[in-house]
Amino acid sequence: MRNRLFPLLLPIVLGACATTTDLEQARLDLESKLASSSQQASARLSDVEAKLANQRLLDLVNQVTLLKGEMSTLRGQNEVLQHQVAETQKRQNDLYNDIDLRMGKMEKQLRDASQPQAEAPAAEPAAANPADAALARALEVLRGRDFAKSLPLLKAVADGYPASEQGLEATYWMGVAHTALKQYSAAIDIQRRFAEQYPKHPKAAETLRLMAGNQLQLEQKDQARLTLRKIIKQYPGTPAAQRAQQQLATL
Repeated sequence: MRNRLFPLLLPIVLGACATTTDLEQARLDLESKLASSSQQASARLSDVEAKLANQRLLDLVNQVTLLKGEMSTLRGQNEVLQHQVAETQKRQNDLYNDIDLRMGKMEKQLRDASQPQAEAPAAEPAAANPADAALARALEVLRGRDFAKSLPLLKAVADGYPASEQGLEATYWMGVAHTALKQYSAAIDIQRRFAEQYPKHPKAAETLRLMAGNQLQLEQKDQARLTLRKIIKQYPGTPAAQRAQQQLATL
């Protein structure tokens, strides 16, 4: 009986052994696949991290390049502004020097005019010319650098004595006062009318030169060039024409 059962049980036992071996192999294959998948995932993750790092680095490089460009632009703008400030200060100093020089001459003329001639017979002192007195007061305020206060005084002389020498002097200095106050448009309007109405006045050429300076302050370079060329053409050989030639060469 036992001998007859053994052949029957042998296939079952062998089948059980084979099944155990297959399961072990399947387990090993699964672990191998999992390990391979894990390695692939790690490799992909490393690749993604590398790409992100490279992108961040590229972004930083671009930002640095952009900042360098902006700094270069700002330096250029700063240099331009410094040049403009220097030019403005130079023109302002020239204006103040011109005020001192011309007002010194004007005061001397007024003093000379007020002194009696040596050969004139003794007489009662003549009353002071009101136009001269009004102009002298206005110029005194102007010379004290109180340009805003000098303007109504100068205008009163210009309006009260139109076309007179005192009125024209007051008009000229009104343009100077507006320039000193950086009221360039108002100064240009006065100076243009002065030069057009009194082209033969001794201060006409200098008035145009001051007008060109005001046009430059308003960034009106084309108009300033035309004004400077007009000085050179209409008033050749004068100090104003020489200075206009020098200014024109720098524009």
